[in-house]
This record gives sequence, C-alpha cells and structure tokens, in this order.
Amino acid sequence: MPYVNKIKRTIKNLEKLSKGEDVDFQNEISSLEKKLNQLKTRRSGELEDVKKDHTPWERVKIARSLERPKPQDYIQNMIEDFIELHGDRNFRDDAAIIGGIGYLEGLPVTCISTRRGKEIKENMKSNFGMPHPEGYRKALRLARQAEKFNRPVLFFVDTPGAYPGIGAEERGISEAIATNLLELSDLKVPTFTIITGEGGSGGALALSVSNKIYMMQNSILSVISPEGCASILFKDSSKASKAAESLRLTSFDLYELGIIDQVVQENENFDEKPDTTFKHLAKILRKDLTEFMAMDQEKLVKQRYNKFRNIGFFETTSKSSLPEIHSDKKKNFFRGLGRMFGFKK
Repeated sequence: MPYVNKIKRTIKNLEKLSKGEDVDFQNEISSLEKKLNQLKTRRSGELEDVKKDHTPWERVKIARSLERPKPQDYIQNMIEDFIELHGDRNFRDDAAIIGGIGYLEGLPVTCISTRRGKEIKENMKSNFGMPHPEGYRKALRLARQAEKFNRPVLFFVDTPGAYPGIGAEERGISEAIATNLLELSDLKVPTFTIITGEGGSGGALALSVSNKIYMMQNSILSVISPEGCASILFKDSSKASKAAESLRLTSFDLYELGIIDQVVQENENFDEKPDTTFKHLAKILRKDLTEFMAMDQEKLVKQRYNKFRNIGFFETTSKSSLPEIHSDKKKNFFRGLGRMFGFKK
C-alpha cells in the first residue's frame, strides 16, 4: 500500500528533523505511528477478495445505476412509522433532501437523506439529487431538532454534489455547506452517515460530519467526479477510468485509508432484492447506535472531533532536496509578477 510507505517515510523525516533541528515532533510521530497501526489492521483479507471483483471505474458505473436502491428506499424499508418533515423555515422545501422522524428497530431516530430518482420525471423533481442551500438548511434544522429531543441522526447520502446553479449561489450554497460542517461537528447526539451510491464533493461532505461513516460495497466518495478529474489533470474527460483509479474513491480504498469506518457488503442481486442487505445494515446501525447513545455528550463530540483530526498526514521535504532557482529565472519570474500588478519594469 503506497500510503503506508508514505507514512513510514514521513516518520523517518520527522525523526531526522527532531535530531538535526532540535525540535520536538514526538506528538506528531506518535500520531502517525497510531495511524500506521490502524491502516495495517484494516487490510482485511475478506475485503481484499471482494475488492478485486470490479475495477474502480466499474464501481462508479454501479454506484450511478438507475436500478440501484436509492436513499429513500433505505428509509422506506428500514425506518418504521416514518413521518416526513418539510421546509427550512427560510425559503422553501427542497425536494432533493428528505428529512423526518421514525423508528429503527424500536429506537427513535431522525433520518435525513438525499433523494435520487429511477426515471427521468422523478430525477427532475429531485433535481437529480443535487440539493440547493435550503436543502442543507432543512437538514441542519432537523439535526438541531434531533439534538433538542436527544434523537440520533442517520444521514443517507447519494448525490453527484450540491447544485451549482445561479440561484443556489445567490442564496448562499457555500455558506450553507460550511455552516453544516461547523454545526454538525458539535452536535450533542450520535450521527451516522451511510454513503449509498455516489458521494460527490462538498455536497456529500455537508451530510457526512458524523461519528461513524459507512459505505455500501459498490458506492463511491470523492472530492471530484472521475470525468472532472480527467478533464483537469489529463485534459481529456475520456480518461475517466484512469482518474477513477487515481482518486481512490471506492469504499475499500477509503476504508484502508481510515476515512470511513465500515464497508457494508451487498447481496448478489442487490438491485432487485435488497431486503437482505437492508436488514443486515439495520442491525449494524442499531447495535452501533446503542453503543454511542451510552456515551456522555462531551465524549461523543470529542470522538467525532478526533476522528476527523486523525484523517490524513503531511509529508516533509528537506530544504536540500528542493531544486535551486537560478538568478535569471528569479528575475524573469518577479518581472512577470510585477507586470501583472501594473509595473513597467
């Protein structure tokens, strides 16, 4: 695994810096060693076998399949006596976000999900699963309501991303997403996110600041679509399959990286008969919710905070390894920079 080797290399670099520069990096080194141990334990042989069944690009296609169960199907089949609640109390009700209350195997919960259609009319009604700002504000309103009544929150996410239209920009889509990130990080009740299909960029992240993140076996989660990545990096959107491999967007890759907490395996005919998988997921969520509901609020928030603080690591580069810039190149660079700001020389 290349990321394991990178962490090992970074630890060595920090140890050299500690000795050479007389700076104490012991906390950083301990944190990286802990992460390294976590990644090693996540290399499950069972998951490795399932991972080989499809390429990353094939899993992207499966995640986007119209026949695949949508987030609203999870709510319909797993949540009893579900009552949908509407509106953000500010602008309107966004059909791309479903929210309400119900029972998960007898436990009262608040459920919030994106909505995706299986045919064109349903997709147009739900804006193809791309929420507007009012959708994220509705989600936050219901999450705060759940906190008030001490109900855990379940997020079911399947979206290509937040809606990038002019109206969404005018009503503050970036502010709505940022506010969700801030508020959900400090919520005093357990929050679980299940990525059911496509998890696209900030649109998915705004519903994913949770104590635990689960991904269905054939779901994906990435900062950009493979087509968008290929257009930027390779200048050719047709190289999306190559970009999909580079993005490490499958549930298996993200589990190994320590970004998600569990991969939920799907039964063979999941598209046509998902009941077995729904029951399996419901038992997993019920068990984990019971454990997290027993935590005191301070420990619950701290667990969520530490989870996200421990994602990723930085790699150091010694000064001697950096290429030197010759004086002529420096002059040309600063001359060009000056012209950008209106200086003639």
